Amino acid sequence: MLQLATGQGGYAVRQIDRDCIDADDLTGVDMVIDAAGPFQNSKTRVIAAALGARCHYVDLADGRDFVAAIGRFDAAAKAAGIAVITGASSVPALSHAVVDDLIAGWRQVERIKIGIYPGNRAPRGRAVVEAILSYSGKPVRVFREGAWQMQPGWGMLHRADIAGIGKRWASICETPDQDLLVARYAPTRSAEFFAGLELSLLHLGLWGLSLPVRWKIIPTLRPAAGVMLWLAQRFLCFGSDKGAMDVQVTGIDGAGQAVQRRWTLTADANHGPYTPTLAALALARRLRDGGFGFSGAMACAGLLHLSEFERDFDALGMARRYDGS
Repeated sequence: MLQLATGQGGYAVRQIDRDCIDADDLTGVDMVIDAAGPFQNSKTRVIAAALGARCHYVDLADGRDFVAAIGRFDAAAKAAGIAVITGASSVPALSHAVVDDLIAGWRQVERIKIGIYPGNRAPRGRAVVEAILSYSGKPVRVFREGAWQMQPGWGMLHRADIAGIGKRWASICETPDQDLLVARYAPTRSAEFFAGLELSLLHLGLWGLSLPVRWKIIPTLRPAAGVMLWLAQRFLCFGSDKGAMDVQVTGIDGAGQAVQRRWTLTADANHGPYTPTLAALALARRLRDGGFGFSGAMACAGLLHLSEFERDFDALGMARRYDGS
């Protein structure tokens, strides 16, 4: 954080415990960005502090329940004249910007499939590990084959072929997009979100470890986060520093023809982990350049245009590929 502040012109840096923060800590601040996690069981003290200080709030939350509950702050945010925005991350902010771009002019969306596939050498922290372990083996509500159904977290195991990085194992994840994609696009067949670890040993190993949770032998893998992170770090010298985000959609275009389109973002040199921060950066630019133009609390789904990410993709050397018919 100190390095970031220095690079941006020597701004002052202050450490604040997110579990002890209050409105006084944010006095004089225009916008606070909560990038800490995991958000799966996160408290809302930072939001309360932002409301008290009348300071815009943005977070990078990927917790499904956390994002779904943001509406309870809508009235308070409007009264304070601020925006409370959750999910300014790869999902739902970037994922929805991509889908909006791919389906422009369509009559109907049938299927949406989104996947994130990090390189094994990408930096990882305990919060990410805890987030994955929090739902592995537990029932995840997924919209597929035209209906809501329950699937085991880190289940639905399959191989995905991703342009630029090749084949990776993929498993279903518990994310806000499982709900938001259905709410915004009303797909007739499915809306699914997957993730995949580059090393088969780690991906399949986690799938195997999730089985006792699925069978209700143990309640959760989350207490093992420290051990799992330690083990994963032992394998950092293997694999690559190349990851990808892949978005596939099928539906009916404006002329009534069946159509499918695909957008793939690839990043190397360990630049992939920057992707979740780019939506918050785009929102900071909006605030700087004139403000959000609204007050209230909402998920960052449909708030940003794909064009607002392009300059950062270019700066990080991230390649984009479009395929479709």
